[in-house]
Amino acid sequence: MKLYIAEKPSLGRAIADALPKPHKKQDGFIETSDGSIVSWCIGHLLEQAQPDDYDPKYKKWQHQDLPIIPTEWQFKAKANTKKQLGVLKKLIKKAQTIVHAGDPDREGQLLVDEVLQYVGLSERQKQTTQRLLISDLNIQAVKKALNTQQSNQNFVPLSVSALARARADWLYGMNLTRAYTLAGQKSGYQGVLSVGRVQTPVLGLVVRRDAEIAEFVSKPFYEVFAHLQTQDKSRFCAKWQPSDACAPYMDEEKRVLVKGLAENVATRIKDQEGEVTAIEKKPKKQLAPLPYNLSALQIDASKAFGMSAKQVLDVCQSLYEKHKLITYPRSDNRYLPLGHYKERESVVAAMVNNNGCEQSKVDAANLSLKSKCWNDKKVAAHHAIIPTSKKLKSAQLGHQEQQVYGLISRQYLAQFYPAFSYDETKAEIMIAGGLFIAKAKQVNEIGFKVLFGKARDDEDNLSTYLPPLVKGQRLQCHDAQIQEKHTQPPQYYTDATLLAAMTGISRYVKDKDIKKILKETDGLGTEATRAGIIELLFKRGFLARNAKQIRSTELGQAMIAMLPESLTLPDRTALWESHLAQIANKECTYQMFMDPLLSQLGEFVSDAKVANNPDLKGLSKPRTFKRKTRKRTKAKS
Repeated sequence: MKLYIAEKPSLGRAIADALPKPHKKQDGFIETSDGSIVSWCIGHLLEQAQPDDYDPKYKKWQHQDLPIIPTEWQFKAKANTKKQLGVLKKLIKKAQTIVHAGDPDREGQLLVDEVLQYVGLSERQKQTTQRLLISDLNIQAVKKALNTQQSNQNFVPLSVSALARARADWLYGMNLTRAYTLAGQKSGYQGVLSVGRVQTPVLGLVVRRDAEIAEFVSKPFYEVFAHLQTQDKSRFCAKWQPSDACAPYMDEEKRVLVKGLAENVATRIKDQEGEVTAIEKKPKKQLAPLPYNLSALQIDASKAFGMSAKQVLDVCQSLYEKHKLITYPRSDNRYLPLGHYKERESVVAAMVNNNGCEQSKVDAANLSLKSKCWNDKKVAAHHAIIPTSKKLKSAQLGHQEQQVYGLISRQYLAQFYPAFSYDETKAEIMIAGGLFIAKAKQVNEIGFKVLFGKARDDEDNLSTYLPPLVKGQRLQCHDAQIQEKHTQPPQYYTDATLLAAMTGISRYVKDKDIKKILKETDGLGTEATRAGIIELLFKRGFLARNAKQIRSTELGQAMIAMLPESLTLPDRTALWESHLAQIANKECTYQMFMDPLLSQLGEFVSDAKVANNPDLKGLSKPRTFKRKTRKRTKAKS
């Protein structure tokens, strides 16, 4: 008997639909006519054992017991899914061949692997277990995936990476939450102070941004513009570039802070002759943005529609599982396999049918173009989020579903539009010993930008004027203008900007050595977890919303103030994410990752024993909402 184990019932049904009929639906699985059986998990069927499962004394939170580090790690069955775990146990024991059909990511790999390990496979079963990667739930795509299975042994490093992450989170979160909750009690706070490997650095980002805004003092700065005229009376402006000699009068961003200096320059250049000392014209082009991964989609949906990261993820899951209109949504990849290129016509036709884009936009596309997104070398377990070729028979999408589907469709269609191209001209002009620069941009082809706004408006806004100039040309400065501007505070975080910060975390890393290691794509958390982390911080009372703004609460600020700075910075956690990726790529081992973490854990617990923050005293605990339950009565026969 061949047993397929899917991550969720919806994926299980999609696999069964692609197998021979008729089917026999049983309790917790589906039997197909060729004798195969399709069963499923319901998310994680197992969870990490709690401290008191290892030793009852850990029920009481005490400093002297910390850090708690299991010598032999244990899983235990989740109470609400024990029945389905029992179903899988029986089926696995009978199976001649097992097909792992977890979602195509790190978490999906571990989710099924942990069940196989918990039940206990024979050596033959381990060696013959296959891996089925499905990113599109439509029947043709599933059939294609069924014909391209791989050995599950190839994915052991991915599973080890996920296991290392799960254990690191348990060690870090459980020990430090206990340690700092006890420290909070000494300070007069009676609630739980949750510390997390990812959530605490994210909270730190928001707290530091809020403090920066609160402490910000606006300062005036000054820019000087020369109004120039050519011999044929053509006019344009050039901006003064302060020299190194002006450094004492400038800030770190080279803005002039002394008005007298700007006034002196303006007086000196007015009615003086200038000379073009350099002229450079470069053709430039901007390629269409790549198809979405989840974070990029969440950022754009937040900007366009004000949707939270969690709302976008929930909508995507519905589009994927319920409507089967998009491919696997929890993807961190923005590239597509070359094999998908031949499906472009049917995908585009479905987009029009499903109101994802207008027919006129498709007619203007060139489906023979092949953007840089089609690249097998950059596609691993999963690829970018794109529409599928499924056509809805009638309007079935909700408002937010239609909005998100439209974004995904537009991003896909952009792959078949030419680049936005323009000429950029830069002129350097010397006037009375001072350097002035004038720049102009002339649009040649609006290209893919026609999909992102009105082409005519974009062309007008993007083009700037500069008359024909040549090196050595003499100009007349007929006027000089001083513009007074004011430095602006940073903006409060929103869903879009906080997600962008989490995905491009190297910008916020202080340690220079870690910064060198991290790539711009390394981030805090994963595509699948970022939305949940942000929502968790709201739930725990550390963050609050003010319209679209995300701000830290008094509790969040007091929490960060009490913790050692190293726990609140993204440096260590971002580096961990990089190491976890290296484990998946066979560039790092489980032990190489865990050993430094365990040694650091003891230091953090010691710090917590002497931590204190009187600002915690009197702060109220975040409210918790209990779900109301209805009493069930037995139906009379």
